[in-house]
Amino acid sequence: MKARVLIVEDEPAILDNIQYALESEGLETIRLSEGLPVLGLLATERIDLILLDVGLPDVNGVDLCREIRKTHATPVIFLTARSSEIDRIIGLEIGGDDYVTKPFSPRELSARVKAVLRRAASAAPSAPAPQEHPAFHVDESRHRIAYFGETLELSKIEYDIMMALVRRPGHVFSRDQLKDLVWEEPGTSLERSVDAHIKNLRAKLKAVRPDRDPIETHRGVGYSLKEEA
Repeated sequence: MKARVLIVEDEPAILDNIQYALESEGLETIRLSEGLPVLGLLATERIDLILLDVGLPDVNGVDLCREIRKTHATPVIFLTARSSEIDRIIGLEIGGDDYVTKPFSPRELSARVKAVLRRAASAAPSAPAPQEHPAFHVDESRHRIAYFGETLELSKIEYDIMMALVRRPGHVFSRDQLKDLVWEEPGTSLERSVDAHIKNLRAKLKAVRPDRDPIETHRGVGYSLKEEA
């Protein structure tokens, strides 16, 4: 079955170029020029990845991603004309899986899309089973992690980071180790990308149990999951 990519972009020429590039790579595409119909479409259609323009005419793409993350873990790649680091970090913190800055080449965009799709499809059945942890329950077949009985709404990268931590409670992972485990092309990601996703995970965990902080920071080293979270 072909992977299906939803392209949300209001500039017709860019939309045409993206669609042509992705379909040339054997992907199926759906087009939208506005953001508000996205949630309804996700409720009725199988979407494997969303290419989401930040500067849409009817809604801010970052705000829309926040809404998507409340109910869906579908990978999101931002399309943005903004290139500053703070804009990129904000996009990662609210659940984006990657970002591409305009102008971009169709070949680069196709490579990014395929890399994120590979990560999303790489739930390896032969991976070692997670250790039992009193606070977490993992359902690998459904790609879900529950914390104190409440299912967390996680992006693909957040899920993979959380799985690495849950599999080895107490083990300290460096940022480089997490990048190697989670990112398809770790050399292209910033160390601060790891920090941004950890910050986002902490916020989601605290929303469930405000009195607890199960992810421990080891300054100058990395992160670990407390054995008693």
